[in-house]
Amino acid sequence: MSAEPLHHHDDDPAEIMRMLPERWHDQFLSEYHAALDAAHEVWRYEQLRELLRVWRLHAIAVSDPMFDQAERAVREGRTEEFVSMDEVFPGWADRR
Repeated sequence: MSAEPLHHHDDDPAEIMRMLPERWHDQFLSEYHAALDAAHEVWRYEQLRELLRVWRLHAIAVSDPMFDQAERAVREGRTEEFVSMDEVFPGWADRR
């Protein structure tokens, strides 16, 4: 029998750090420590979970080799290189 965990926790801060390019480490750690300190208040625990969820998604995005190129295209206003949210998710604008 293996000692493997039954469930893999995707929002593990160590896993997020592993995925993140180094340039994001300081910002993640700063936000994580602030949220961790605040989570001592029971009613703020969900904020810690949400922060980890958002950073995991951010880590997935920024670790993609094409991220820097896509970010540059956004900053330069080259919208023809993107698909609108309404094309991908019809009615997206109505949900805001």
